[in-house]
Amino acid sequence: MVAMATSASTQVLEFPAPHSSAGGAELTDPAFCCRWPRDLRELPESDLPRVAGAIRAELIASVTATGGHFAGNLGAVELAVALHYVFDTPQDSLVWDTGHQAYAHKMLSGRWDRLGSIRQRGGLSGFPRRDESHYDCFGVGHAGTAVGAALGMAMSPLTRCAGLKTVAIVGDGALTAGMALEALNHAGGTDADLLVVVNHNGISISPSVGALSRHLDELGTLPYDPELKGGLPPELEDSVFARLGFAAYGPVDGHDLIGLTRTLRRLRAMTGPRVLHVITCKGKGYAPAEQDPTRYHAVSRAKTPRVVPAPVEPTFSDVVGDWLVERAGQDERLVCITPAMTDGSGLTELARCFPERLHDVAIAEQHAVTFAAGLATTGQKPVVAIYSSFLQRAFDQVVHDVALQRLPVLLAVDRAGIVGEDGATHAGSLDLSFLRCVPNLCIAAPADGPECRAALDCAYAQPGPAVVRYPRGSAAPVCPESGPAAWRLGKGRMLRSGSAVALLSFGALLDQALIAAETLDATVADMRWVKPLDESLIAELAAGFRLLVTIEDNAVCGGAGSAVGEILARLGLRVGLLTLGLPDRFPEHGGRREILAEWGLDAAGIVRAVRARGLAGSPSDP
Repeated sequence: MVAMATSASTQVLEFPAPHSSAGGAELTDPAFCCRWPRDLRELPESDLPRVAGAIRAELIASVTATGGHFAGNLGAVELAVALHYVFDTPQDSLVWDTGHQAYAHKMLSGRWDRLGSIRQRGGLSGFPRRDESHYDCFGVGHAGTAVGAALGMAMSPLTRCAGLKTVAIVGDGALTAGMALEALNHAGGTDADLLVVVNHNGISISPSVGALSRHLDELGTLPYDPELKGGLPPELEDSVFARLGFAAYGPVDGHDLIGLTRTLRRLRAMTGPRVLHVITCKGKGYAPAEQDPTRYHAVSRAKTPRVVPAPVEPTFSDVVGDWLVERAGQDERLVCITPAMTDGSGLTELARCFPERLHDVAIAEQHAVTFAAGLATTGQKPVVAIYSSFLQRAFDQVVHDVALQRLPVLLAVDRAGIVGEDGATHAGSLDLSFLRCVPNLCIAAPADGPECRAALDCAYAQPGPAVVRYPRGSAAPVCPESGPAAWRLGKGRMLRSGSAVALLSFGALLDQALIAAETLDATVADMRWVKPLDESLIAELAAGFRLLVTIEDNAVCGGAGSAVGEILARLGLRVGLLTLGLPDRFPEHGGRREILAEWGLDAAGIVRAVRARGLAGSPSDP
């Protein structure tokens, strides 16, 4: 446990022995900390382990109280200290890949005292952001971006003329991203003054997979090379980095802070593309996280680190995972593909029951979709389980490799809509807009768990490509008395009759629409499908009401409401249309419910929006 007083000057830290950071358990000055890199650089090397100890203790105390990414940040403490100590930040650029390991970087760059606000509304972002600090030279959140961005900075004439240094810090899991490999290929053929630090802990969220991961593991078994020996160790001459044109060094111990600092100082004095292979322990300093870094990748709000407790109701991811296991037992053609999200997408039971039917292709979203397309050409029935924000990377593959060829690939799109604390980089607020324009796709938006199962059944049975999109969180039944019934392609259902307006709900905001309808005396239609739309139901509602209100957890621009407007225009139906959805800006981080309420997508917001049109009751109504 970590105990803290409220005053920074009198705080008392108790380290979780015997798993503290190197030197951290010996911390003799509990109040010691560095708020800025300039403070850090004034210290002798011998004091650096004390800094790392203070950071790690604060991370354990703060993140377990607020929630956030945990194990990866604990493993990168020494790395952050050494980089800021050696490099002249922010003039020299540190580009952190993904951001799951950047909390210590934030603490050292003026944000120590705000760590308790991380991922909360109005607080620090969980990822580096350019508009949060000039020490965050590049905004991140998705894996694989650091090398390409850092190469762009290093190749800039301004950077070259000023003699500034550029460092990309990338995990071994993120190196499997296609764009990371593209950037390495490009960088190795240049003279860019670029250092790539590979933080190798064997884990992204789930264990890293694939040939590159295996190669790094093999390199990681070689003796440490703390002095660089003036050049490449003979064992590394055949490394993938050396073959790509990098001067490759390591492996080095990522928790030997003094040795790491000295190594980085030598590498800073060099030029050209170079790689430092650093071995770290994900979860370093907290025994449960070290032993199970996948479960402790992120923790919930609690006084002590613990895994997020299972909710009373199953989540949508649970529903999809259970459906996949059941369907795999019925249909030997089913195969599931995921880009490194086995746990997050609810696939652990499928992996246990049918390991040969689950392909984790690592952080490679584009490849995941095209790989599924290839499987589909052989008579298989592939299901790609992928987060909405990550599917953005594979848009061309959906268009060119799946939809154009009418291949029966089912995209199970998780985390659609507002996801909450991870903020804009992980919000699934665009998928309806960018998928709706693709020919040959059908798109389902179920409202709850039973509907999600029915949608999956219907989508899986289609002869061509299909999408089922669903949000993060509880999949509790919205209308248990009516049940979902079997879905028919492009057909919605009426759930409530009213006299004032018609609410057309697409997806998981149906519960809010039904609550609002009680106040408004509104008719409610569960539209179910975004493509194809139920045109006959829309025409029926347009004939009976002066105002149709579409409700969706997606951007208004190009979303389901826009699709309804297109239908009304094409059919020449004169009726008012109010489209409620996410506004034309990126969502900030915070709780899903508070963001939806802020943007008027809870029941109260729906009522306000309808009444603002002069319909459905008076503002004095409850």
